[in-house]
Amino acid sequence: MISMLALRDLFRVANEAMCRPIRNMTQMRGYDVRTHVLACFGGAGGQHACAMARALGIDTVFVHRFSGVLSAFGLALADEVVDKQVPAAQEWQLEGPWMDTLGELEKEAISALERAGHHGNIHTKYFLNMRYSGTDTSIMTAVEDSDNGDYQKAFERAYRREYGFLMTGRELLIDDIRVRARAVKEDGFEFTRPPPTEEYEAEHDELASVYFEGVGRVEKTPVFLEANLKPGAVVRGPAIIVQSTGTIVVEPDCTAKVNGDGDYVIDVKQLGGGDEVMDLEVADPIQLSIFSHKFMSIAEQMGRCLQRTATSVNVKDRLDFSCAVFGPDGGLIANAPHIPVHLGAMQEAVKIQLSLWEGKLKHGDVLVSNHPQLAGGSHLPDITVMTPVFEGGKVAFVVASRGHHADVGGIEPGSMPPNSTCLAEEGCAIVTHKLVSADQGFDEAGITELLTTAGTRNLEDNLADLRAQVAANQQGISLVHEMIVSYGLDVVHAYMHHIRENARQAVLGMLYTWSKKHGTEGEAEDSMDDGSVIKLKVRLHQEDGAKRASAVFDFTGSGPEVVGNTNAPPAVTMSAVIYCLRCMVDSDIPLNQGCLEAVRVILPQRGHCMLNPSPEAAVVGGNVVTSQRVVDVIFRAFQFCAASCGCMNNVTFGDATFGYYETVAGGSGAGPTWDGVSGVHTHMTNTRITDVEIMERRYPCIVRHFGLREGSGGDGSHRGGCGVLRELEFIRPLHVSVLTERRAKAPYGMAGGGSGMKGLNLWLKRGKRVRRLILVARGPSRWPEVID
Repeated sequence: MISMLALRDLFRVANEAMCRPIRNMTQMRGYDVRTHVLACFGGAGGQHACAMARALGIDTVFVHRFSGVLSAFGLALADEVVDKQVPAAQEWQLEGPWMDTLGELEKEAISALERAGHHGNIHTKYFLNMRYSGTDTSIMTAVEDSDNGDYQKAFERAYRREYGFLMTGRELLIDDIRVRARAVKEDGFEFTRPPPTEEYEAEHDELASVYFEGVGRVEKTPVFLEANLKPGAVVRGPAIIVQSTGTIVVEPDCTAKVNGDGDYVIDVKQLGGGDEVMDLEVADPIQLSIFSHKFMSIAEQMGRCLQRTATSVNVKDRLDFSCAVFGPDGGLIANAPHIPVHLGAMQEAVKIQLSLWEGKLKHGDVLVSNHPQLAGGSHLPDITVMTPVFEGGKVAFVVASRGHHADVGGIEPGSMPPNSTCLAEEGCAIVTHKLVSADQGFDEAGITELLTTAGTRNLEDNLADLRAQVAANQQGISLVHEMIVSYGLDVVHAYMHHIRENARQAVLGMLYTWSKKHGTEGEAEDSMDDGSVIKLKVRLHQEDGAKRASAVFDFTGSGPEVVGNTNAPPAVTMSAVIYCLRCMVDSDIPLNQGCLEAVRVILPQRGHCMLNPSPEAAVVGGNVVTSQRVVDVIFRAFQFCAASCGCMNNVTFGDATFGYYETVAGGSGAGPTWDGVSGVHTHMTNTRITDVEIMERRYPCIVRHFGLREGSGGDGSHRGGCGVLRELEFIRPLHVSVLTERRAKAPYGMAGGGSGMKGLNLWLKRGKRVRRLILVARGPSRWPEVID
């Protein structure tokens, strides 16, 4: 049988997992969850409510008397509603043509309700779907009485709450106009504040033995039947309330009161932080899971903050960014599920900055870097903003965000030139710079000089996204401090180390299992389209008396540094290694530094290998092309899966005034027990494609076709996923570039499986001028059919 302690621990993990999306949704919209009331529904909701409220810092819980069937109850009471909406595409004016449209829509909505048999008692509400010019995020805005019909005032209030700032100097646009008409049911439920009631101490109906966290088993826990509780009844925890549609657990030090409507309002007493005594030397499995969730939640909320405060398409819409939390040594603790090639490389960037600024940083300082070879970068468009978290005058943690900026200068718009031969041609390179000083604030002049010197084509977006990265880091700092206040720094640091050690042990166990099946050595190699070789030999060492094995990843024999830009900085190779290790571990652990502590990576001498290029070498393709091929080679050495599409299919276009960048998906390779997936990004990237409507509205191009390349994944019982076909037409002269791989060499199969199709890049010309680009992303390879 499962022990009571085990059940308690499962309950705690479940609560923490449910708290994560609540935190994300509130923080994402700029709300402080602690100022809210936790309303629960569902038959089991009342059993978790008090514990979750404590975890979230909420002081009040509301449980409706019909909480177990609240959805059905709500449907029975719902008014009939009709929405009428039309597109507007007009500039905001206090008295504009939108006013006449509202009147017309109101008549249509009321008429629709009248035709349905509703006459009288019809209420209407007006909405304008508004946004700033040059942005794609609109807010459906309704005015309040205090706004006096000024939708701009209402929009700015909502925008500031959700994004934290206003975009002064930009026009306000109306995308849509909406009217909502609501027919109020004459026999409906009247929603009023419940009348005051005289409180009394309720008498329990029976006693039960119940286990409560913090106090243990309470043999005589009072149990109350809802039928015997009248308005004004007070139930003090620990206690159980049995409803007709659910059960409410009133935790110790919580008090439930029945209001005049028969609903329950529970006052939750917050427990003091750090009261629980923990063994810091030995990891408690449940606390390990809880802290893993907490660290990941911090990174997720940082990402939500970054997305909502950024302005560029790359960050706000394509989600080409990553956020993570690091220890005082710069090692990765936990990350949100963002871009793998960022996450493995970011810890190298953090470690380098901590070394360069050792003993010189103060609370409020923020650092920025992007140099691939000298500062742990991936390529120049990926700019990392790092903020130390101070506790007791020392760096206790570091929070960081890395975002892909659509243009940082260089010889071509988009800063992704396919023909670059040195780093200087790819844009602004920053080894280190103090972006924010505790004494002088945001260094706009300094960062502007660095970017404009390199020729950035959209400084406004650069600065806005850098400010958004600083804001995201500040959100992370606040959340880290909350955790330290709740548990104490010693406990948080202890579980930081436990999380890493758990990951290390998981990788050691995976390597041991593989070595027992396949032996202590594995090797693989593959070549780029230009013939450059990526070669890997894996040597495993089984530990005596333990079911663990460490490994050496030796890339000796890989091709020399190339004159082109497919050189990959060491941080990119490390990203590929940590990603592959995490994928092959069959347990739920966060991607962190511990995964790498089980292995040693050998790269040839700097400047003598494409995987360890000289500081001046071009590397823009190494991040988006070579990284994918390194992953394929690692998986091939471990016989884990067939090759995937093998690159990120990079497309850039622009002119002297702007640069646009996107990556086009392909297909994932098949494995011994699974099919590949069609039309997805794989391995080292996880971005979205820009919405067609946004792309065509903001940029001079038309998306003529976007769909799967059917049949490109190959045949067999485990097929590779299909690639993608994307056709763009440009409506004014632009500079267009494509940076791709697997056009000369097809993605290979495994264990005798067939290869996928090679990719194609096609230009359609009218006269001497290119008008259309057709990019045909290749399909991946397949695993052979096994017939018993």
